[in-house]
Amino acid sequence: MIPFSPPYISEKVIDEVVDSLNSGWITTGPKVRLLEQEIAKYVDVPNVLCVNSWTSGAIMILRWLGLKEGDEVIIPAYTYSATALAVIHAGGTPVMVDSGVDFNMDMNKVEQAITPRTKAIIPVDFAGYPCDYDTLGKVLAKKEVLDIFQPSSEVQKKLGRILNLSDAAHSLGGTYDGVAIGHKADISIFSLHAVKNITTAEGGAIVINMPAPFSNDELYKSLRMMTLNCQTKDAFSKSKGGNWRYDITGLGMKINMADVNAAIGLAQLRDYSKLLGRRKEIFNMYLEGLQKFDWAIAPPMKSEGIESSGHLFPLRIKGVTEDQRDQIIDEITKMGVSVNVHFIPLPMLSYFKGLQYDINDYPMAYRNYVSEISLPIYPQLSNKEVEFIIESVCASYVNCTQSLSKIAAG
Repeated sequence: MIPFSPPYISEKVIDEVVDSLNSGWITTGPKVRLLEQEIAKYVDVPNVLCVNSWTSGAIMILRWLGLKEGDEVIIPAYTYSATALAVIHAGGTPVMVDSGVDFNMDMNKVEQAITPRTKAIIPVDFAGYPCDYDTLGKVLAKKEVLDIFQPSSEVQKKLGRILNLSDAAHSLGGTYDGVAIGHKADISIFSLHAVKNITTAEGGAIVINMPAPFSNDELYKSLRMMTLNCQTKDAFSKSKGGNWRYDITGLGMKINMADVNAAIGLAQLRDYSKLLGRRKEIFNMYLEGLQKFDWAIAPPMKSEGIESSGHLFPLRIKGVTEDQRDQIIDEITKMGVSVNVHFIPLPMLSYFKGLQYDINDYPMAYRNYVSEISLPIYPQLSNKEVEFIIESVCASYVNCTQSLSKIAAG
């Protein structure tokens, strides 16, 4: 069985983790700070804050923004549940919009969803392919959008417009306008979960890119305290002899990353040019191997100035129903290849149905979902395995469509 998404654990990763264990300091300390600095250097944005998950990071940012009951945050209907749950945990209401053909939020529908209660928009870089940040920026800067903005906190007043909070969970390594993801939004959050391109087992990285008059250096310090219950000294600082006294300055959270986790990501990030290059090679092998089949709709990888991180390869099968897609998945699995589906649209999940979201309002999200099969894509795959995956997908499609034709023929 070819697994779907095993973590990349090399000897360098193991050595870095052992170094952390041997140091006698395993919670937040020097390796976390070093990982922050390395990610900041990689994306060329000076202030990056590591936390224990994308979700907790998003909740914290929305609380810092001053989200209150009745405030709205626009998100895509086609995303992982954490995008919406972060909004709800922070006290706001998710307002969902439909997808485009590239899986990302349909920017033509965003402006229609904006109301005086809108405080933030969370675009998602689905599968690592950057969303249309330029169009979103133009929408946020429109006079009619600025005129209806009603700030309800000091942070919102200081910003003077809707916050652009990028869900960049998939897109570390992606580029937009030829520069790394992290430059086009006010705040971008990468996921460092076990299945991501760079992992810390569990974790997230917040890229702080607020405009003037915000000081991003000061905001980093403030948010870092917020990740540690708003305590004025972290445990590493307190561990120095005679440095025990501290204060609690606000209502914080406990969402810091530990050094032992940061060690994994630190070692991977140092090899990321090689790891990312291999992902792109595999992505292109899939493109080349599937392009001759008119039933295969390949995901976007590259366009002018825009390039995916190659986090996922979300293949769509033209013209199939959800049941037919599921049959194809079963066939692929029988051949020894583990595949996945990204994602079940939020309005199809029980919790969001209970909140009165209806999938019929998001036809493109549903159309993308019913035909989508995510193929394995990670650096450890050999060319031979990639070729076998392509053969398995093609054979499974043929087997299922022939079977359906026979049933239809009686």
